[in-house]
Amino acid sequence: MSTLTELNIGESVKEIQLEPVSRMNLIKYSGASGDFNPIHTIDDEAKKAGLPGIIAHGMWTMGNLAKLFTEYYDEGFIEDYSIRFKGMVFLNDVVTLKATLKEKQENKLRFTVQAVNQQGNDVLKGEVVYHQY
Repeated sequence: MSTLTELNIGESVKEIQLEPVSRMNLIKYSGASGDFNPIHTIDDEAKKAGLPGIIAHGMWTMGNLAKLFTEYYDEGFIEDYSIRFKGMVFLNDVVTLKATLKEKQENKLRFTVQAVNQQGNDVLKGEVVYHQY
């Protein structure tokens, strides 16, 4: 698809598979976001919290979902974004981002969005409303 307007209900934008989550990704995101909770960067601290290892920031995963719409920014913008976290993202997980058109209303397109890990488990689900110019 070259534009979002060409999508029919039930069709999806091109999926994006992220590189495996690295410790450096999470260290950089900690600095950018100001979220220095050590469960995101220090193994021992994550284990003390009852986790099997460090986990990605939920907002790191959510922020990456916007990449699904990057090539369409000349057509409009994300007007609304709502998600629910469904699972944790761990080091070396490979996250795939997906968006499917759910509804068209005038200049607004409503998408269901999700992020899934390499086992096919949802780590995030939600909706994006895309406003076309």
